[in-house]
Amino acid sequence: MLNSPGSAVCSAALRAAESADAPLLLAVSGGLDSMVLLSAMDHVARRRIAGVATFDHGTGAAAAVAAQHVCTASADRGIPVLVGQLPAGVAMTEGREAAWRIARWRFLRDCAERFGARVATAHTEDDQVETVLMRTMRGSGARGLVGLLADTDVVRPFLALRRDAIAAYAARVGLRWVEDPSNTSREFFRNRVRHDLLPALRLANVGIDDVLLDVARRAGALRRDIESFVTDHVHPDLSAAGRLVVASSRLTGYDRNSLAVLWSAIAGRAGIALDWRGTRRLAEFTSTGPRAGSIPLAGGWCLEATRDSYVLGRAEVVLQPAVPLPASGTIEWGRFRFHVTTAAESTSPWSAAISASVGGTVRAWTAGDRLEAAAGQPRRRVTRYLSDAGLAGGDRRGWPVVVAGNDVVWIPGVRRSDAATDRSGRPVRHYVCERLDR
Repeated sequence: MLNSPGSAVCSAALRAAESADAPLLLAVSGGLDSMVLLSAMDHVARRRIAGVATFDHGTGAAAAVAAQHVCTASADRGIPVLVGQLPAGVAMTEGREAAWRIARWRFLRDCAERFGARVATAHTEDDQVETVLMRTMRGSGARGLVGLLADTDVVRPFLALRRDAIAAYAARVGLRWVEDPSNTSREFFRNRVRHDLLPALRLANVGIDDVLLDVARRAGALRRDIESFVTDHVHPDLSAAGRLVVASSRLTGYDRNSLAVLWSAIAGRAGIALDWRGTRRLAEFTSTGPRAGSIPLAGGWCLEATRDSYVLGRAEVVLQPAVPLPASGTIEWGRFRFHVTTAAESTSPWSAAISASVGGTVRAWTAGDRLEAAAGQPRRRVTRYLSDAGLAGGDRRGWPVVVAGNDVVWIPGVRRSDAATDRSGRPVRHYVCERLDR
């Protein structure tokens, strides 16, 4: 069976199916490469197929025809198929290609999780050549230049095969597929690379494909070395809340070029793919050692400098509405829980005594807030107390304060004012606050 023409395709499919640690969800678009993936996997590893997933990008009749073709071909083989569609109102701020890719992969991963499977794609060595060239033109470092060889949970059986081997298999078995008209449009970067730039480069250098593939292999080796160095010497700590913390002392003594390389690997631990601009900004920001402040990064991320560490996290914070403290029982406010207690007053800044007659309200702090006099200190800005407590941007934004009347009397976990302590003869309610994400 595997000795016939196209046996390289079948052998690659069988190896991938048998070596995968889970059943495979086949990502099938209806085009040549992915229909060969469906055919070959069905031929040599049917029992390892969990299902098929196809995604309609909503680009017109051709996309709908392709999705229907996949459904028909899967049904003929008795393989379950799931169809996804581009959600309405998807933001195109980073371009249509990026928006389609993000939506498609979200759909594929959701389907794979439903089946308890790994996503399998039909990417070929030609795709790898194109990817490496595109990333070279975009100034990618070692992480990006690895291209499709990067360590991932995605299975790519055909990555060592050229597209002509895929086409030969399709011709041998009489396979039908649907050509996507957008594959020839010069509007898209990959198409310009595939149809114009690479053919021109091959005329100038017949070995350009091998050069690019070798770049990817060497980048992969370098990437593995960098990852090992980060693990052994930088020790980034990824919290349950998705924030990544690096002790600033671990990054001292490196020049900006070295810091750019390290930050690319560090950010990858949080699932952030930085471009050269992002790594350059991080290197410049951290090259002078610890300092206050933060810098925004693409995708809603930011890096915050504290007294002894750098914190990489999401910049977006959903601010909670102001709510009154309960007269009894418990309330949850964002990442915090407040509850009434009968325990004696504690010296912990996580507890406070609030006037029973005035009551208290929990809200997010604002830039102009000042804490009432506390332990001999006059009114002072809340932001100063937050900074002194070492709270980084990801934590600081949306941190609660308790207001009694018009005055801030308590910054939970940080400081309480004299008005939030239990003074005899004054009816108060005792409250304890705790964080829910620690």
